[in-house]
Amino acid sequence: MRKHILILLAIFAVLGGGFWFWATQPDQAQLPIAALQGPRPTISAPRVQTIPTIRVADVVGWQNGATPVPAVGLKVAAFAKGLDHPRWIYQLPNGDILVAETNSPPRKAGFSITNLVMKWLLGKAGAGVPSANRITLLRDMTGDGIADVRTVLIGGLNSPLGMVLVGDQLYIANTDALVRVPYVTGQTKITAKPETVVRYPGGGNHWARNVIASPDGKTLYVAVGSSSNIAENGLDIEVNRANILEVDPATKTFRVFGAGLRNPQGLAIEPQSGRLWTTVNERDMLGSDLAPDYLTAVGLGDFFGWPYSYWGGYTDKRVQPERPDLLEYSKRPDYALGPHTASLGLSFANGATLGDRFASGAFIGQHGSWNRVPVSGYKVIYVPFAPDGFPVKGTKPIDVLTGFLDKNGDAQGRPVGVALDRTGSLLVADDVGNVIWRVSGS
Repeated sequence: MRKHILILLAIFAVLGGGFWFWATQPDQAQLPIAALQGPRPTISAPRVQTIPTIRVADVVGWQNGATPVPAVGLKVAAFAKGLDHPRWIYQLPNGDILVAETNSPPRKAGFSITNLVMKWLLGKAGAGVPSANRITLLRDMTGDGIADVRTVLIGGLNSPLGMVLVGDQLYIANTDALVRVPYVTGQTKITAKPETVVRYPGGGNHWARNVIASPDGKTLYVAVGSSSNIAENGLDIEVNRANILEVDPATKTFRVFGAGLRNPQGLAIEPQSGRLWTTVNERDMLGSDLAPDYLTAVGLGDFFGWPYSYWGGYTDKRVQPERPDLLEYSKRPDYALGPHTASLGLSFANGATLGDRFASGAFIGQHGSWNRVPVSGYKVIYVPFAPDGFPVKGTKPIDVLTGFLDKNGDAQGRPVGVALDRTGSLLVADDVGNVIWRVSGS
């Protein structure tokens, strides 16, 4: 508590009365969250902030047997407990589950107001713990929906997140490089030294990297988020960031596949069309109603506007010099997910056994906001898809798993990665509750 008071006093000393106004009268949403969801969200006038609105749910954890709340017709139980900041999930061909226990790499040291606020904010959100830097294997031997085997598959990584098995090679997306190790399905420990496939920028505000494979396994896609909010520290440090990279693992080379994506995180291949889709976290400090995070298909050469514009052509006047010449090339995303939701995890429902309601669409883990009043996200949602491989027109997201915030608005957990298990149930990584939840049909 004393540390928090000192931080606030330091901010107050620099910002004076402006801080007091911000602390007592933060920007508040003027639109319901549903107005900023779907293919045609309401894009209101920006309310630019010099001092950001900060509202993060305090972390209290799951107490007295509490669990998230599933949608009607579903049930939820813990697949594995006592993990160390689990963020991402991957199912192996034999049904084993890999979990990336990970967090941000160490951030810049030294005293500054920005560093103080960031450290306080991460701690408040439950993200201030050191990274375990490992991938853990979970196995359900009895088929009861609970992992009864747990082993460290590989450690000594560098803030890993995404994982994908292609042939006999397991690819791992560290924060600064895509690496691979030999792997045979069923193996419970890897001792081989990781081989670097390609390097890319690491760390920054958006440190987590995801990787998936094309259907034929010949190409890998790596999501690399920006280092900053709107390139306020210059574009030089954003080279090969805010992009999805297309990697040729045979030649160990890459090119930019999709660009202008502030922080792409979830990656998945839509099963009907074979298109690549991603979840993207949009920019902060334009007010509680802007800009909407989104779900979108990405094709080779697509540009989505960051940092110069958002939602297919709305200029961000804070970015100087402006680039009006790029507006005509800026693609509008396919589906808005609401502002500041931190939509991260993405998995299509191909093979899901949660009933007809959840048979064809996308599951999305929303980690939860810090720059909005009231808070948004903190749940798992589902976006129904039509046979053409795009979201059903006129539909809003459906809540799949809620209750991550308790009656006081405190965070019992925060969902991140989502994936199906071999039974078609949905697994959800909860990096604050340190649990993998399993959502199944009742």
